Amino acid sequence: MQKVKLPLTVDPVRAAQKKLDYDGIIKAELLERLAESASSVLSDANVILSFDFDQRHIAFMRGHADVDVMLTCQRCQEEFQHHYSVDFCYSPLLRPEEADEFPEAYEPAEVDENGEINLLQLIEDELILELPQVPMHDEADCSVTASGMSFGEIPVADERPNPFAVLKNLSKSNKE
Repeated sequence: MQKVKLPLTVDPVRAAQKKLDYDGIIKAELLERLAESASSVLSDANVILSFDFDQRHIAFMRGHADVDVMLTCQRCQEEFQHHYSVDFCYSPLLRPEEADEFPEAYEPAEVDENGEINLLQLIEDELILELPQVPMHDEADCSVTASGMSFGEIPVADERPNPFAVLKNLSKSNKE
């Protein structure tokens, strides 16, 4: 199957009625917020989407996306390539007042005035959330060794008496 550019917005209810499946890409140039969160985006995001209804007749979108980004290692401050993927499942939140009764199996997807969800924003949000909080090379690949990660020496703490030792003596004197 040929990969195509995904639409920027989609009506999830109509797509579920047609049981649409997408296998496409989002161009790296469109992933501006992801590029701000990482050093750079190296590849287009490969995205697979499936729309359907569950047993309760709730429309949902199940998806998978993967991308290559450049991150800065927090140990050695050198850049490295990172490939990662994310899986997600959304359902359109058609009436905001029903947010409390929304099924836990799905993340709510806000719809615009036309009943469509913004696929670009939704998928980019998922990719940003899946970025590592502290990006680092594997220890074998990093130029900073374990000995190079310590800065100075930690002084030995003074031995302080146990503050509850007095209570121990009190309990012995009460028994006598």
